[in-house]
Amino acid sequence: MPIVVNKDLCLGCGACVSVCPVGALELDADGHAENNPDVCVECGACVDTCPVQAISQE
Repeated sequence: MPIVVNKDLCLGCGACVSVCPVGALELDADGHAENNPDVCVECGACVDTCPVQAISQE
């Protein structure tokens, strides 16, 4: 199931970036988390780490 980032909720704290085991997340130019679906293995580590629940697994 794809990982989706709600950029309206994202604080840009980077917690998800540091916890991603495959480096699929990065902060975009606006400081919001962005997922690279070509790299993401959909493990859900970022979903559990986000302090404001801006990341979901659909």
